[in-house]
Amino acid sequence: MATLRSATAFVFLLSLLHAIKVSKCQSFIGINYGQVADNLPPPSETAKLLQSTSVEKVRLYGADPAMIKALANTGIGIVIGAADGDIPALASDPNFAKSWINSNVIAYYPASKIILINVGNEVMTSNDQNLMNQLLPAVQNVQNALNEASLGGKIKVSTVHSMAVLRQSEPPSAGMFHPNLVQMLKGLLSFNNATGSPFEINPYPYFAYGSDPRPETLNFCLFQPNPGRVDSNTNIKYTNMFDAQVDAVRSALNAMGFKDVEIVVAETGWPYKGDSNEVGASIENAKAYNGNLIAHLRSMVGTPLMPGKSVDTYLFALYDEDLKPGAGSERAFGIYKPDLTMTYDIGLSKSSQAPSMPKTPATPAPTPVSPASPTPTPVSPSPKPISPSPKPNKASWCVPKAALVLILILWHPMLLMQ
Repeated sequence: MATLRSATAFVFLLSLLHAIKVSKCQSFIGINYGQVADNLPPPSETAKLLQSTSVEKVRLYGADPAMIKALANTGIGIVIGAADGDIPALASDPNFAKSWINSNVIAYYPASKIILINVGNEVMTSNDQNLMNQLLPAVQNVQNALNEASLGGKIKVSTVHSMAVLRQSEPPSAGMFHPNLVQMLKGLLSFNNATGSPFEINPYPYFAYGSDPRPETLNFCLFQPNPGRVDSNTNIKYTNMFDAQVDAVRSALNAMGFKDVEIVVAETGWPYKGDSNEVGASIENAKAYNGNLIAHLRSMVGTPLMPGKSVDTYLFALYDEDLKPGAGSERAFGIYKPDLTMTYDIGLSKSSQAPSMPKTPATPAPTPVSPASPTPTPVSPSPKPISPSPKPNKASWCVPKAALVLILILWHPMLLMQ
């Protein structure tokens, strides 16, 4: 009987620990907050909405003071951005970088938990050679300004890339960067490696499906049952496009000698509607992709090349941006509506976290990676680097000390009854 009580107590402890880990410690789930819209709710309401979800980080495309202030004392990690238009001044004038940090970081930190600054958005595939050459000096000056403010070890600096930086992505093990970008990327990656900041990428299985709209491709993109795709070099079977795309980036980083640089998914999502010629844009597919992606991340399975951990992933997006130009899908990525109700439920709410597990094998199969990504959200002129919040290097018990003490107190009387 004593043994049974002890076993029951132990199972209870493990179950409680797991519940806390899954529902409260999801530092790997973030969301993008774009502002190219005229119908967004007040920042204070958005902050309350985020607090009601399991989202622990939000990425801003600029450094909106009202939103940064609204997130103060919420514990939510904030990624801010410096606009592409600020890169020349940041690169050439260290004092401008200091002023930018004073205005957009020091004025709010640490009450507002700024964790990462993104300098520019998809600059390396902008075809603006001058801007591309200025990106590294701009990033370095922002880092130096943080260091002078004694924040260098607390806030990271990086930049965001589109999948088009890859020359090859299929199979994932053969992933490599475009030769024309290698030298510039080497400088940026050396910076990432030296400072511990992440390499940020925007994978979108939605666009890959658009270029290959077969039923089996859709299942592969949505984490649904499919035959899988085998990497001919490694014999690893991939069962979803997301893992294949992320592993292609991992292979490209490894091939350049940057095995320790962490990957962060700065954007990924699926539109819930689009124009008549946009294949796959529907509420059903958007719910399946985002819901199964979240379940995949929560499983901590990881990718075949990075098992046992979940890559920090920022969902695109919190709201629709009704003023965005382009195809209809550009204005239909919002998971929530401006009235704060859900466009569709993917289990983000703390009160109703019940996302189904991915309907596909844990290991993904190699597949081509589409270089496309939605039109970058414009950012008001000002520097913005992004750094992902720290993520576990492997599956780990992530329990607040107070919670652990409470569990032990609850468990201890059971042990005394043995």
